[in-house]
Amino acid sequence: QVQLVESGGGSVQAGGSLRLSCQASRSTLSFSTMGWYRQAPGKQRELVARISKSGISDVADSVKGRFTISRDNAKNTVFLQMNSLKPEDTAVYLCNAVTLAINYWGQGTQVTVSS
Repeated sequence: QVQLVESGGGSVQAGGSLRLSCQASRSTLSFSTMGWYRQAPGKQRELVARISKSGISDVADSVKGRFTISRDNAKNTVFLQMNSLKPEDTAVYLCNAVTLAINYWGQGTQVTVSS
């Protein structure tokens, strides 16, 4: 059973920064991709950023230039560095890992950005 544990969420003012962490119960290299999604109240879950096993990453247009995804394989951890946060970034952020077409999810961490 795969477990993904997120941390690093919180409340910040617009323009601030947060770094989210997602620690997996097994090697990050065992997943084809790992990433971060977010879901705001009343909205659909959306992809924020993901990184492949080979290290190729992509981010959503809405966060491009502000958010960066990275991975520490030695610590089985994926990070999401979020800078220049905006109120519209407020959401629950969920860690995702994919292997053999199976999606695993963390429990989510709340990010609240006030204006």
